[in-house]
Amino acid sequence: MGDQVPKSPPAPPSHGEQFTEVVVVRHGETSWNASCIIQGQMDPELNETGRHQALLVARRLSREARPAAVYSSDLRRASETAYIIATACGVSNLVFDPALRERHMGDLHGLVYDEANRRNPEIFSSDGRTKEIPGGGESLDQLSQRCVSYLNTIAEKHKGERVIVVTHGASTEELCLHADQTSPVRGKLHNTSICLFRIGDGEWILEKAGDVAHLRKGGFLEDTFGGDGASA
Repeated sequence: MGDQVPKSPPAPPSHGEQFTEVVVVRHGETSWNASCIIQGQMDPELNETGRHQALLVARRLSREARPAAVYSSDLRRASETAYIIATACGVSNLVFDPALRERHMGDLHGLVYDEANRRNPEIFSSDGRTKEIPGGGESLDQLSQRCVSYLNTIAEKHKGERVIVVTHGASTEELCLHADQTSPVRGKLHNTSICLFRIGDGEWILEKAGDVAHLRKGGFLEDTFGGDGASA
């Protein structure tokens, strides 16, 4: 895999104070990611590889334009990644919110992905977007509505500014698909991959998806478990 998920060229970016630049980062790796275990809204912490990945993406982002704020899921794997990024970027405005959590996976929490897929293949299909997961889990449409609504709120608050959002694999996939329904991101967003959006006045532009250039020298790309709507 290259540094970025292949995708059709985005529409020409609209610039101006009405748009917010939103940098979405998937959290670093956990031991559950490495074992392909469904985490959903369970709360494992980063493993050693994940912390190294977080340092690499933080170092990269610290060399770019300084964000006005860093927003994150309140689950530990995301919040720890966000703290490392905020520290490197010199940002004190760090906000944790459950609206950025991963998809609630209901009875599938803790299962190995292949086993869960055998039991409920429709859960992971783009054709089953309204299918809720038994045990209180979310449908893809519910996940999308939750995450898109929160990013719209962030964009409205930070017009003309740049912000960083740290979230999860399936959550990020839904954001990308909201911006571009043809984006081939399903299962291709590695830990600490970067997606870049411009959001404003009801318009979403996906300028970059699945960028992992910061991981090239760390030897992580061969083993990192890509987001698949379940693992994250």
